[in-house]
Amino acid sequence: MAELKNPIKEAERYLQNAKQILSEKAEKDGNYYNDSKYVKMAGNTAWSGVLLALDAVTDVRKNLKDNQRLDIQDYQNAVAKKDRKMTKPLYSTYQNLHLYLGYDGNLSYKTVQDGLEQGKHMIAWASKHYNSKKAAN
Repeated sequence: MAELKNPIKEAERYLQNAKQILSEKAEKDGNYYNDSKYVKMAGNTAWSGVLLALDAVTDVRKNLKDNQRLDIQDYQNAVAKKDRKMTKPLYSTYQNLHLYLGYDGNLSYKTVQDGLEQGKHMIAWASKHYNSKKAAN
């Protein structure tokens, strides 16, 4: 995979795209969205952005073998090396964005917003580490 010029900005763009999908396609009605297809799409987009940010600040992909897939435990281990307190927020973000939204298509507006906020928090954490890593080089 080619290295991005600024993976944190790209991750933030993914999060913005997820919000755009929700606002333009998912049709909010009161406290719920009407279309789980677009909630799933938005959840997967936001989660991809979080992974992009995490990949920029961890060495989780460094020793991958051909066709090997990463799982959440790999990311938790890599994040724990930098900041042990962030493993629970990471797992919660994974549950909300990847599982509840991306797989289940949870239509609850509150759940969706919470997931997006958690994604924003993880990207901000990665940004802090990315900038310090960049300054060290």
